[in-house]
Amino acid sequence: MRCRKDQISYFFLATTIVALNVVCGCGSSAQTRTAAGGPPAPTVLVTQVGAADVPILSDYPAQTYARNSVEVRGRVDGYIEKWLFRPGQEVRAGDVLYVLDLRPYQAAVEQAKGNLAQSEADLEFARKQVALLQAEANLAATQANLVKAKQDYERLEPLVKQEAAAKQELDAATAALHAGEATVRASQANVDQMRLQTQTQIASTTAKMEAQRAALRTATLNLEYATIRAPITGLIGDTLVPVGGLVNANSQQPLTTIVPLDPIWVRFKVSESQYLSLKKSAQPLRAPLQLILADNSTFPQPGRIENTLNQVDPKTGTLEMQASFPNPRHTLLPGQFGKIRVETEIRRDVVLVPQRAVQQMQSMQAVYTVGSNNQIEMRVITTAERTGEDWIVTQGLKPGDRVVVEGQLKVRPGMTVQTAPYRPGAPAAPATAGF
Repeated sequence: MRCRKDQISYFFLATTIVALNVVCGCGSSAQTRTAAGGPPAPTVLVTQVGAADVPILSDYPAQTYARNSVEVRGRVDGYIEKWLFRPGQEVRAGDVLYVLDLRPYQAAVEQAKGNLAQSEADLEFARKQVALLQAEANLAATQANLVKAKQDYERLEPLVKQEAAAKQELDAATAALHAGEATVRASQANVDQMRLQTQTQIASTTAKMEAQRAALRTATLNLEYATIRAPITGLIGDTLVPVGGLVNANSQQPLTTIVPLDPIWVRFKVSESQYLSLKKSAQPLRAPLQLILADNSTFPQPGRIENTLNQVDPKTGTLEMQASFPNPRHTLLPGQFGKIRVETEIRRDVVLVPQRAVQQMQSMQAVYTVGSNNQIEMRVITTAERTGEDWIVTQGLKPGDRVVVEGQLKVRPGMTVQTAPYRPGAPAAPATAGF
């Protein structure tokens, strides 16, 4: 079926060429008239094609988004006293956004400081061990009394045996000795008890003081939270709670949002076959990306692919890729549409011809060329990808051929013409009468 279509196309092309060749007689007459002093040959703009290495670019629909946008929320409850930003302005991390009523939190800090000071005094008193020192002094006194009682007993005992002293005095000394021993044991027990109580009091007061230090840190932290600051740098939105409004730490509604703009992130999707093609050559995945904006302008900063999602969407058969672009001037905003342009391959030694030089003829493509004798020839060509304003030509032209870019409507195959170099962007040459 395709062969038949090609035969029909070649038939129409042949018919066209024959018709143009029939008209060539007029061209020959015109050349004769030119030689005889008639109108000059028409001027056409030509370019000499050559072989070059051409990068192949692919475009993918894309959309910008903010990867790390933050909802600003209150961490403590309170009423807003100050609102210190304008919607849409750029804020830096640490900038003050809201100030709540600070008085309750300042009072809590002062109370925590007072409790901590009291615990520190109690700890200092416990460490001085006043009661323990007193108990130890009492123990020393009873031990001294016991020594005296022992001395009295030891002095009277031989005297009584020699009947030099009364037995009642020995009995009294013995009783005093036993009483002194009991008193010493009681005093020792009291010292042990005071030592244990002191250690317990020191440990308890130390733990209490640590808890009160934590309470002071919590109160100080709550006081800091009452001044709400920007957690990141970015563009801030409108406030959702006005001055005088109540901020609730458990509220589902944020106070405002901050969107980071530098870098800006872009997501785009490629088909499964495109992804496999890119994966075969890692170069496209590492190549710099261009972002074509909605007005067809090119974003000046190049980007790069940062992430690739881990599965193909079964509904669309596409895979999402994510790229980042430096956005120092905050030109791009989240939600903008555009195209990602990436270099997928490089064609070596290919012939390029300007798109405006190519004529579409019955599903065939052709160009006019100028031979060495300045005569017009028609060439059937086969094109591949388009790169910029040019077509890649795979058949029909060779390096060095001169191709007519402007003036095709006033020439025919076999006609002799005058040539001028074609310069992209230059104004077209004025038309010259051929008859």
